[in-house]
Amino acid sequence: MTHSSPGDAQDNSSQLALPIPQTHPLPTTLEQWQNPTGADDYFSEIKPTPAGYLIWSEFPVKVYVERPTEPAEASASARQFHNWVDDVLTAVEDWSLYLPLQLVTQAQDADISIWRSSPPIKPVFNRETGRFDLPRARSAEASYKFYLREVLDIDNPILSHRFTILLSPEHIIKQTTASARHELGHALGIWGHSPLETDALYFSKVRNPPPISARDINTLKRIYQQPTRLGWPLVSN
Repeated sequence: MTHSSPGDAQDNSSQLALPIPQTHPLPTTLEQWQNPTGADDYFSEIKPTPAGYLIWSEFPVKVYVERPTEPAEASASARQFHNWVDDVLTAVEDWSLYLPLQLVTQAQDADISIWRSSPPIKPVFNRETGRFDLPRARSAEASYKFYLREVLDIDNPILSHRFTILLSPEHIIKQTTASARHELGHALGIWGHSPLETDALYFSKVRNPPPISARDINTLKRIYQQPTRLGWPLVSN
């Protein structure tokens, strides 16, 4: 999980300031969500960003999934790529029951882009030893950046965000879908982890990955009920 500062997206003009946090209307899918099991949530584990909670306010959220250029029959590596895509699309379908999602064919059109690539290994400075440590390789990573979006008939640009998800190219049965499901949960607004392994946003991998749970959706719904600066225009000083 990595991010960028909302300052990265601020207009250079001193005449504009970040939007005041406000709530957006709930998407119909979340508004109609009923908790069938009486489960609780893990909202207390969710971290708001300097721009507020990572809420999408315009639907459907557009999702790009990297695709192979060769047919599956071309080679073993091409077949593995196609299997990877199928696993990722399963995760997209899983989440589309709770938030409107739309697949797009061009990355530049996407709000969320999913790439078949291993996350880079970034050295971490160890204050005790005074050296940089290399962490273990990870199979997935979600990161976001803020930007300003111009909209017709609105004077000031809107504070917006985009997500990039990197997923390992290795095709591992169940685990690729589980990783995509987990990272998509982050990209859709759950910027934190569950402490229970029965939730899709559990902080660690498990042998038998769970589906999206009622606790996951309860948490998502609470997030979308919170105020945020995202999706609102900058304000004039």
